Parts: sequence; C-alpha cells; structure tokens
Amino acid sequence: MAVTPQVGLLGGSFDPVHRAHIALAQAARDALGLEHVELLPAARPWQRGRLGAAPEHRLRMLELACADDPGLRVNPIELHRAGVTYTIDTLAALPATARYTWILGSDQLANFCTWHRWRELLQHVRLAVAERPGTPVAPPPELAQALTPDGLVGIPFTPQPISATAIRQDLAAGRSVDAVLPPRVLDYIHTHRLYLDPHTP
Repeated sequence: MAVTPQVGLLGGSFDPVHRAHIALAQAARDALGLEHVELLPAARPWQRGRLGAAPEHRLRMLELACADDPGLRVNPIELHRAGVTYTIDTLAALPATARYTWILGSDQLANFCTWHRWRELLQHVRLAVAERPGTPVAPPPELAQALTPDGLVGIPFTPQPISATAIRQDLAAGRSVDAVLPPRVLDYIHTHRLYLDPHTP
C-alpha cells in the first residue's frame, strides 16, 4: 500500500530569503517527519506593498539558498500565476497526491483569520507554527474554534530576530548583513546590485 507523502509548505515574499527562513523550513521538516518542504515565493502578496526585488531575483536567491539541502525545494507556482497571490488558490492548484502542512510564524498565526477564505484553507492543510520574537503561539479564538484536534501543531524552534525589512535597510545603508544571509544569496545581491535604493519598502 502506497504511503501518502507528507509535504511542508512555506510561503513568503523572501525579499530576500535569509537564514531564519531556511532554519525554519529545516526545523519543520525534521520535527514533523516531512518528506520535504517546498518554499513558495509570492508574486504579489495582497497584504503587502511593493516588493524590493523582482520575482526572478527572489526565485533565484531561493534556489541558491536551498541548493545544498535536498529536503528543501523551491516551488514557483505562485510566480507563474497572474494577479494577486492568495494561498487558497495555491493550495487548490497543488497535486492531490500529498498531505500538506502549512508552516508559519506565530505573527502570521495571530493574523490568520484575515487571510482570504481562511476557513477553506483548513480543509487543505494542517498548520504548523513556530514562535516569532515578541509573539506567543496562540491562535485567535475564531481560529481555535475552527481547528480540528490535529489541525495545529507546534514546531520546536528558537525564535530568531531576523527581519527582511531590516536586511533591506542595512543593504541600502551599506551595513554588513553577512551574519543573516546565506553566502550565495549575499553574493547574488551584490552581483545584481539589489536593495541599494534607500526607499525600498
């Protein structure tokens, strides 16, 4: 009898991808026994403004960051779809041959009920949450009532105070970000002169 693969999904702008993104994906994979984790760069996140780097750059940086770990894969499905990025549309387009776990931080969990058609999301995935600095792991009451007993699991993960916004600001100001970016990603940013505009959001 074939075993249905367990696949993790980690969405985000990845603008740019940093060490905490990769560490979270690896921690979720290892703690939850996932076959692999797919990182899904968003095209036009509807709850965010203009992004700092073009989609092709964010995709390539993700590929570079995941290159040495076969348990991490990059899925560009959202970049290939026109219009605003909604998670529910992404989940509906994924193959029905796996069981999916959506990986998110506690800050996203707190806002989950603002997501487009959030109740339908729970029919496609279980949620796996890791603590983010300053935000305890606590689903809002409306979400807590809607969850099945196994619909939310925790990820053992030490909160890492790394912010893509701060990284973009540091790059624009010429400050070092060596400690928070994978080396290949940093080289790519310098080669393509990304995030040099101090007005980058």
